[in-house]
Amino acid sequence: MYTATGKSEKSEKNDLLTQYMPMVKRLAHHMMGRLPPSVEEDDLVQAGMIGLLDAVSRYDEAQSAQFEAYAIQRIRGSMIDELRQIDWMPRSARQSMRKIEQAINTLQHRLGRQPSETEISEYMKVPLAEYQAMLGDARGHQLLYFEDFGESDEDDSFLDKQSADEASMPLPQLLDANLRACIIAGIENLPEREQLLMSLYYEQELNLREIAEVFGVSESRICQLHGQAIARLRAKLKEDAWIVGA
Repeated sequence: MYTATGKSEKSEKNDLLTQYMPMVKRLAHHMMGRLPPSVEEDDLVQAGMIGLLDAVSRYDEAQSAQFEAYAIQRIRGSMIDELRQIDWMPRSARQSMRKIEQAINTLQHRLGRQPSETEISEYMKVPLAEYQAMLGDARGHQLLYFEDFGESDEDDSFLDKQSADEASMPLPQLLDANLRACIIAGIENLPEREQLLMSLYYEQELNLREIAEVFGVSESRICQLHGQAIARLRAKLKEDAWIVGA
């Protein structure tokens, strides 16, 4: 069988695989910024390649979606399936981040500004290096957990809740204009360095390694700063009552 381009169907599928393999690696690397060190990037790449193969075999040119958008959906879905099988956010790391959020919230009210790392670690009565290690351990920390929107069993997998079905997705909540305004205000209130980090990561879509090169620091340091920025935003959302059950 030959397509409209004159190539055999098999040849055209091979071309798609070759063309989009780098995208699989980029998506995996970007997702690693939200995951703990125990997750291997190679495992995500392999899962993503399965998703790409699935996209190539299932894609119908007659459908409205462009192949790249369709492939991204299948690749990310395959990676999420892989992540469902592991405990990617240990309870201890989540508890540590909640303690950090509480400390940030208290110090913000006490100081009338964003507290520094040293001030946070001193308030928590832990050495600065230990505080930074807590941030690094929680590199998979999410801005919003699904359970933040209501009561739920914390033992359930976040990814299971996110991916169970369309009705349970938090996207409609995230699109709320008031919540968006709150998040924007929270980002504008971040220290300048963390504002730049968030912009590079979420707007420019640089990965952590690339941001580390821009900042002239290690990738692990960027993980710490990213975790701290997320903790500051969650403290802001809790204060504005967007996050329940703190």
